[in-house]
This record gives sequence, C-alpha cells and structure tokens, in this order.
Amino acid sequence: MICGRNSEGVRDQVPASNRKRTRDIIDKATLSVRCLVTMSLDLNTILRDWPHENGNIKVRKIAGLDGREKLQLRVDLGVLQMEVAGRPDGRRPHNCESLLEYHQKRATRTAAKGETYELTPEQCAELQQEGIQYYHRYLSLFQINDFEGVVRDTQRNLDLFTFVSEHTDREEFSWSLQQFRPYVLMMNTRAKASILLGQGKFPEAIGEIEHGRDAITEFLQQSNFPELVSKSSEIAFLEEWLEEVKAKRPLSKLEIMQREMQTAIAKELYERAAELRDAIKLLQARKH
Repeated sequence: MICGRNSEGVRDQVPASNRKRTRDIIDKATLSVRCLVTMSLDLNTILRDWPHENGNIKVRKIAGLDGREKLQLRVDLGVLQMEVAGRPDGRRPHNCESLLEYHQKRATRTAAKGETYELTPEQCAELQQEGIQYYHRYLSLFQINDFEGVVRDTQRNLDLFTFVSEHTDREEFSWSLQQFRPYVLMMNTRAKASILLGQGKFPEAIGEIEHGRDAITEFLQQSNFPELVSKSSEIAFLEEWLEEVKAKRPLSKLEIMQREMQTAIAKELYERAAELRDAIKLLQARKH
C-alpha cells in the first residue's frame, strides 16, 4: 500500500494492485520511448535495404511524415533527404525561400537608395554552401528525368554566380563560384534539350545544345583562362551529344525530297528529278 493526500489534506491509502499497474504502465512507456529513439537514430535498416553502388547515382522519391514528397539521394555514408521545391533543406532563412533571395531583396532596396550592396566573405561562403544544396538536388532530379526541376535549379545557381560576381570586389570569391559555370550551363542545356527531344522537337533541341556549347565557350574565352576552351569536358560532351542527336533526327519532308532528287539524278531519272525539283521550290516558297 502507498499513501497520498486528498484535497482536504487527509492521507489516503492506494491499493498495491493499483501501484503495480501504474509501474507497469510507466515501464512500458519508457521502453516504447527507448525503442523509438533507437529506431529513429539508427539508419542501418534504411541503408541495408537501399545499398550504395559505386559509380551509380541512386535517387528515389518518398512520402514524408508531413505528407509532402521528398527526394532522397544515396551517398556512400548515408542518405541525403531534400525537399522537392524551395530550399532543399526546407529552411526559410530570414523568411525568404533562400539566402540568395534574401540578399537579392536587400540589394534591390540598397540600389533604390543609390547605394552599393557589398557581400562580406562570410556571406559569400554561406551562399556558396547553399548553392551546393541545389547542386545535390538538380543532380538527383536529372537521374529521375525531372528535367523541369533541373532547369529551375541550375538557372537558380547560375543566377547565384552572377549575383555574387556583381556584389563582391574580391576576384577569388567570384571565381570560387564562377569556376562551376561551365558545368552548370552544361546541365541546364542537357535538361532543356531533353525536354525538347521528349516532345520530338529535334531542330529546337539541336539549337539548344549549340546555344549551350557557345555560352560555355564565350564564358571561358572572356575569363582569365581562355586556354580552357580546348580542354573543357563540358564543351566536348555537348559536341559529342550534338552529333548523336543530329544522327537520330528524323528527316524533314524537304530533306527527304532533296535526297530523292539526288537519287533520281544518279539513276538518270531526269523527269522524276525535275518533278522533285519543282516540288522542292514550291515547298521552300511556302516556308518563306
């Protein structure tokens, strides 16, 4: 038996059976909490069921406890989990979607006063760290063919590079980000062209690849290291991909007729060749 006091201060006796029942409830609750803590901290079950593979980027989407979709990237020592939209870690620094947006707003207000907005070394480092989050996400999105998301995040990081360059007079801070522009331009180009190829728009996709290649070339030529143009793996990749896309591109009606005309001439079918020549001229006139 245990004793307690009622509301009037009189000591009451509690039956031993109730005391035992109370202890059992407390013990079970404590054990449940310990199990929950152990399960939430130990990731071995997750990692064992989704093993890392060298040279293979593994990505998946899951439903989060908050009901929103999450993106997971398997790395050698664990798993990176990211939000699908907004800042990848889900935070809203200074009540903004990102640190970049926060500084962009401050820079706009400062410019309106006729003043110059200057980033500190610490702020540049924070912005660079934030950019790495978006890098991990667009790399993951590319693996699951979410090309619209890749375009969004790569363009965001390109805007970051430009913003830092415009708001610091320290060349080393600017180049610490700008050195990655060729790679981000390449990924941006791959995503845009992949969208167009998925829609069967081969000429537009070819134009997009050429535009991306030229943008990288122009950037490197205007940098302090123009010799990198001939060594750029990004340019080399886009040129190789360009040739592959051109080889797979379906022939247009005009190109088919031109080839037929050449074949007719080679076979001395001049009447057929003349018909095709007239049809080609008519088709070209309609296009103009």
